[in-house]
Amino acid sequence: QVQLVESGGGLVQTGGSLRLSCTASGRTVSDYAVGWFRQAPGKERAFVGSLIQTGGKTAYADSVKGRFTISRASAKNTVYLQMNSLKPMGPATYYCAASKHITTSPTPSDYAYWGQGTQETVPQ
Repeated sequence: QVQLVESGGGLVQTGGSLRLSCTASGRTVSDYAVGWFRQAPGKERAFVGSLIQTGGKTAYADSVKGRFTISRASAKNTVYLQMNSLKPMGPATYYCAASKHITTSPTPSDYAYWGQGTQETVPQ
């Protein structure tokens, strides 16, 4: 099965940018749909965006459309979440998740494999 490791989180000011990485091992990441989710302290995990296995189809939460972009570097077995024009939403953990199903689902339970998360903070 695939293992996922997120990286790239940190402290960034309002309006800044950050790129998160989701690096896969054990399997080829392009065989999986990959979703990104955000979880603030005390809140449920929220859909950010997703990338289907083939064809490059993506889906995004309305709150991030036009600011966030998901892409894949197959040679590095990595999926990226580029976040621009960040808003002051306080601390959160970003998770990437993978599904063998062909999907861009916004539902966390549709993804079977999860990374450990990477923390990001945009001070309010």
